[in-house]
Amino acid sequence: MDPKITESDPPSYRNGITNVLQYGEFTATGNRKVRYAVSLTERDLTIQKITSTPAGRSTVVFNLRDCVGCRAFSADDNADAGAYFSVYFYPFKRRWMSSGVARQRVEQCFRVALFQDPRTNLEEAEKWAGTIRENSVRQQHLRNHVLYSEVHRPCSVMLLVNPHSGKGQALSLFTGHVQRMLNEAGVPHTLVITERQNHARELVREADLSKWGALVIMSGDGLLFEVVNGLMEREDWEEAIQTPLGILPGGSGNALAASIHHYSGAQPVSSEELLVSCGFLLCKGLVSRMDLASVHLGSSPSNPTRLFSFLSLAWGFVADVDVESEKYRHVGAARFTMGTLVRLASLRVYKGRLAYLPVDEVDGEEEDGQSPVSLEMTSMSPQHQPPSSAFCSSTLLCRPSKDSPCQNAAHHTFHNSRNSNNAFKAKNLEPMSANATLTGPPDSLLVPLDQPVPSDWVVVPEEDFVLMLAMYQSHLAKDLYAAPDSTLDDGLIHLIYVRAGISRTALLRLFLAMEKGTHLANNCPHLVYTRVRALRLEPYSSKGVITVDGEVVEYGPVQAQVHGGIARLITRL
Repeated sequence: MDPKITESDPPSYRNGITNVLQYGEFTATGNRKVRYAVSLTERDLTIQKITSTPAGRSTVVFNLRDCVGCRAFSADDNADAGAYFSVYFYPFKRRWMSSGVARQRVEQCFRVALFQDPRTNLEEAEKWAGTIRENSVRQQHLRNHVLYSEVHRPCSVMLLVNPHSGKGQALSLFTGHVQRMLNEAGVPHTLVITERQNHARELVREADLSKWGALVIMSGDGLLFEVVNGLMEREDWEEAIQTPLGILPGGSGNALAASIHHYSGAQPVSSEELLVSCGFLLCKGLVSRMDLASVHLGSSPSNPTRLFSFLSLAWGFVADVDVESEKYRHVGAARFTMGTLVRLASLRVYKGRLAYLPVDEVDGEEEDGQSPVSLEMTSMSPQHQPPSSAFCSSTLLCRPSKDSPCQNAAHHTFHNSRNSNNAFKAKNLEPMSANATLTGPPDSLLVPLDQPVPSDWVVVPEEDFVLMLAMYQSHLAKDLYAAPDSTLDDGLIHLIYVRAGISRTALLRLFLAMEKGTHLANNCPHLVYTRVRALRLEPYSSKGVITVDGEVVEYGPVQAQVHGGIARLITRL
């Protein structure tokens, strides 16, 4: 730290800043001969080095929005009457070896020795720590002159980790990065290591959610898929799904983590930088609404399976790459690049029928779950005075899991009601609703899969496709910016499909452009993009792959409807 001044300025005039809340002069922890003038305003912590040299007065200023926590503590040496306070920042800083910026950890620690009494010094240090925490929280809540409220529940976090996700390094990434951040922020957490497929789903389905301020997943997107569906399977699903959810990238794709990083306005980052960014957002604790899609699988129309999806529904090229690249899991995110090249070498055409309800058909209508979503942001921040004893973490150790194979289903007929004599009847069919076996909100835009789609739906005339991708977030993977216009709670499905006839070269160009989100502007004649509220797909081939949030589901007819803003996600918009 290089800033130098000859003597401290009066608090009300330092750097032209008024409303200084606290001012003090403290020594550095490593060198008691070095003194710093420290001033705190509602927005910033300003630090200047005190020196006898009257040369320039440079200043180091830390914005409190970048602060995750502050703690006060006594010296380990009983002979030291001083006390200490440490402030933890994660500001954007330029990278050493490449261009751009990323969040990087900065700790500022000061020794308070204003009195001979250790208790009095500790009280002074705690006063500084408490004021810094309070104003840091106030900065994150006050955005665009709107003060956001706090979640009134215990703040303990259940943190679920899949140790075999991605390269199998999720647990080491947690201990190497996330655990320290949570401790610095004073967020008590219980670490649960999943032991099998659907372990997390079963756990949250039966958990007493009143004990948890948030459920946080450190894995790929598959573990969050389990948690979302476990919550939606509860009898109290409407309250349970409002439990704040957090995501920390520990898998291969990390699509939702990349999406919330993008929504925060930050630049694209590397894998570990993405983890730090999401960890920072978790510690700040702002919670916003997130859309979910209700997905119906129809191998048995009289007994359909209903799932809830937060990310995507895929069929064709994208789903095949996702599944076939599993064999390359040991290389991490590069598995998708390898899978794409392999699938391009033997490009397939997928036969089926696709229909959708355009956005214009329901705009302005009072559809169930489809009314415009107003912004609602809350906070799951910890108490403003977290003592060091609150930095607790207990661990439940279990065994790793392996995915189960998918099942194929029988072929079913897709009804084109737009060109059918039954169009009028279809318009008046009873919508699907939640029942005893299908919990969750009613799907007012859908009819059963064995009935024709309503007449106000669009039926795609083509039946030969290369891929169909329905997105509700911006990113399909960390480096695949698939739906540039998507936001967390826009109440939309962003539907992309590629018709047969596209060359391998053109398809490769599309995916390369998707890395920067420019694929929709490439004027590819085979690519179609539209915003919809609901869709239905019926594959014609007897075998194939459909994925929901990257997870293989039962193959066969499928339809989906978006429900605006029914879930809660820890993020910052």
